[in-house]
Amino acid sequence: MRNAQKGFSLIELLIVVAIILIIAAIAIPNFLHSKIAANQSSAVGSMRSLNTACVSYSTTYGQFPTSLTDLGPIGSGGTTSSTSADLIDSVLASGSKSGYTFVYTAGASNQSYSVTATPIILGSSGQNMYFTDQSGVIRFDTSGAGAAAASTPIG
Repeated sequence: MRNAQKGFSLIELLIVVAIILIIAAIAIPNFLHSKIAANQSSAVGSMRSLNTACVSYSTTYGQFPTSLTDLGPIGSGGTTSSTSADLIDSVLASGSKSGYTFVYTAGASNQSYSVTATPIILGSSGQNMYFTDQSGVIRFDTSGAGAAAASTPIG
């Protein structure tokens, strides 16, 4: 009588490993695409938050902020001021969030502003570049040249 073998043969283990690799080869590109889409959605949401924060700041202080950090959290003083209005979180106030870099530019006499959002790594953290200003319209560009006031508005 033969002894009964316990466990799996090498062939069976290789087949299981091959199946896992095939599943991973299908899932990883979908995961990367989902991450890019999430980063882009976050960038648009952040642009909307910045527009809202700038309008609130302008209503309170009579002008738009001089920098992105002016919209940030309260400093050590414990009260809001024109240099720490507490309208956005510290991550967004730092200028980098969810794979995008945000650059705030104040206009003449702080009566206008513009904000651009560009992917930290074009293609892997995002494919679109975004632009907004005091009009509140968010615009995008996919060419890599950078979004500007003449770019296509998001729909």
